[in-house]
Amino acid sequence: MTDDMPRGGPNAAWWDRFYETDRTEYIDRPEAGPQRRRVLRRLARLQRLTLAHRSFSGLVLAQVRDAPHPRILELGAGNGHLARQVLDRHPAARLTVSDVGHETVETLRAGPLGRHGRATVARLDATAIDEPDGSYDLAVLSLSLHHLPPGGVAALLREGTRVASRLLIVDVWRHPACLAAAPLILLCGGPVLAHDGIISLRKAYGPAALHHLAGACGAPVALRTRFVPPAYLAAVASRRR
Repeated sequence: MTDDMPRGGPNAAWWDRFYETDRTEYIDRPEAGPQRRRVLRRLARLQRLTLAHRSFSGLVLAQVRDAPHPRILELGAGNGHLARQVLDRHPAARLTVSDVGHETVETLRAGPLGRHGRATVARLDATAIDEPDGSYDLAVLSLSLHHLPPGGVAALLREGTRVASRLLIVDVWRHPACLAAAPLILLCGGPVLAHDGIISLRKAYGPAALHHLAGACGAPVALRTRFVPPAYLAAVASRRR
């Protein structure tokens, strides 16, 4: 397994390989300060307008419906909107809300989640999670998978299923037809968000790639994937027994 594996999977068709890009998003460039901050603000607005985190919180709650007091770890939490939705909708859930970025973590600590009685904010790397085995009922990563190289995805699958009973991944669906959303992204967020949004769509992982990486991650990981309307991929991973 190498980081140059096509994101459509090792046997991806020629058109899928052509669709892929190695361009970098503003959000992944610390030196692109003003553009990066604009993307983060406008992305949060787009997610509110499209009710994305409302939809994702439903996926999270479906995974912990049998746990009366679920322990949930959110990786790559970003603006923290998903965590707040889950806490609002489940009165007994306890969340560890984490991100790898120092500035992001400090912003989360200074906000509502830092003062919430059922939330803990932590700085964690999703590919090397500094938590004991089996600490959580569920680990979650939403809209961040495409930022990781294939080796990072394999590490996420291995680590996420180590620290939690299940790992839920939600990201954009990989298909050129999803580029039809570009005008909406441009309308809601302007050129900087359109730049990052189109790259995100082209860097998304397909189900075949995730299954391949689950099989090559160095742990006995079982994976299920499915399409979630309007254009999302949901994957649930767990350790085989």
